[in-house]
Amino acid sequence: MAKKVSIVIVSYNVCHLLDECLQSVKKALQGIDGEIVVVDNRSTDGTVDILQPLHPEVQFVANADNVGFARANNQAIRATDSEYVLLLNPDTVVYESTIRETLRFMDEHPQAGGAGVRMLTREGTPAPESRRAVPTPWVAMLKMLGFTRRYYMSNLPWDKPGRIEVVSGAYCMLRRKALDEVGLLDEDFFMYGEDIDLSYRLLKGGWQNWYLPLDIVHYKGESTNKSSFRYVHVFYQAMLIFFRKHYSHLSFLLSIPIQTAIYFRASLALMEMMTDRLRQFVNPHKDSEQ
Repeated sequence: MAKKVSIVIVSYNVCHLLDECLQSVKKALQGIDGEIVVVDNRSTDGTVDILQPLHPEVQFVANADNVGFARANNQAIRATDSEYVLLLNPDTVVYESTIRETLRFMDEHPQAGGAGVRMLTREGTPAPESRRAVPTPWVAMLKMLGFTRRYYMSNLPWDKPGRIEVVSGAYCMLRRKALDEVGLLDEDFFMYGEDIDLSYRLLKGGWQNWYLPLDIVHYKGESTNKSSFRYVHVFYQAMLIFFRKHYSHLSFLLSIPIQTAIYFRASLALMEMMTDRLRQFVNPHKDSEQ
């Protein structure tokens, strides 16, 4: 008989964080017919060897290569047949009632294809990324200019459920029936952007995406080296993939400025990264003295 929910966690060199995450998930799954699948993208910190003996009830899949976030998630989704799938980042801690209450909401709202929750920072404040809008050309342009209210759907209250457009991949509860209809994560996205793309396809397929005032802690960025050239390249490449996939039909006069803005922001990010590294090279002790 199929499980109620399969919790899928993709990991890469975050052994300690994943251990903390698994401990919280096991508590949150008590009384629920669920399973946990960890897909490790060839970590070099001994993740599987260290954690598998500590969590024997968890299914570990050790990839021979780093196949990316989307493909690794799809591996686990295809290998399970539960009613719901929860995509969860390894740098999260789940509150004990969050999974149970999310499932209850999904059962009571059959048109809900996806649901996300209130992601708290390590300081305990709600992260804006908990609710997002689809980055249409207009919304994306506003965000790049620093006007983020529409993108982060700031008009919604934090303490009530609300319809949103994009569910964060850090905690993304998905109805299997909806996935069967719209398809799995697009593996053209190596990392970043795949949650936006899937959320958009759910909406276009007639499903609803919801924000729920249930809590997790998300140590955002702890599992990613955001000071690397690879991060900058992959992040902005994902933006381009999404734009070309869903908005390639737009006129030349509109598409060129959007793509130029993406490249411009990528260049700025690289310049900031290089400047920061140069500063650390010139004065390596400055940060430690502050």
